Amino acid sequence: MPAADHPEVNWPSAHRSETNGPELDWRDNAIPVSRRFDDPYFSLAGGLAETRHVFLGGNDLPARFRDGLQIAELGFGTGLNLLATVLAHRGPGELHFTSFEAFPLPPVAIARALEAFPETAPLAPAYLAQWSGQDGPLRRLQFPGLTATILIGDARETLPAWTGRADAWFLDGFSPAKNPELWSPELMAEVARHTAPGGTFATYTAAGHVRRALSEAGFTVTRQPGFGRKRHMTTGLLPA
Repeated sequence: MPAADHPEVNWPSAHRSETNGPELDWRDNAIPVSRRFDDPYFSLAGGLAETRHVFLGGNDLPARFRDGLQIAELGFGTGLNLLATVLAHRGPGELHFTSFEAFPLPPVAIARALEAFPETAPLAPAYLAQWSGQDGPLRRLQFPGLTATILIGDARETLPAWTGRADAWFLDGFSPAKNPELWSPELMAEVARHTAPGGTFATYTAAGHVRRALSEAGFTVTRQPGFGRKRHMTTGLLPA
């Protein structure tokens, strides 16, 4: 796709960051685990339920859905958060979803992972067909009521180059202990810089250094009950 088609992206930076796909192991023959980060792509206690609790609930979605709402995400993974958002969107209007992913999964791995979530079955064929048909540093996916843009590359480069601002953030990188680059104070400051006034974030982690970085970036940060065995998660609001 030519850069002129996507003015929200600084194309040279996004292109320069493109990386190869990750190596995977499979836990219980169903849950993909990144060898690079030694971390699963979603909760062992139920990935779709976790997404609804942490990212949708943590951002007060779908109550905030409206035409033009911009959701942004660090860590696209299998696309499960995206599909959960599409499933939750029942009203009129068009949502926009932008995700930043350094190590895109191949379609066969995504298809295998989604088999664990029958609710996604109606969306999976169109999703996988679109994902399979694109290559390069930017991928565009269309769903009923939602347009998604996936920027492939190191978020430390692609997020600063993005000209958009999110109303709600899904911070869903691998564990801060195993993937500290995606939780650095510098990147959390970029998250705040790319958040609309009154915008929010939610994340499954309650790590102290992540909460401090988000607070220092300007968010009002709150610790919330976590999902499954996790006692706590974190949400935040950027004052208007």
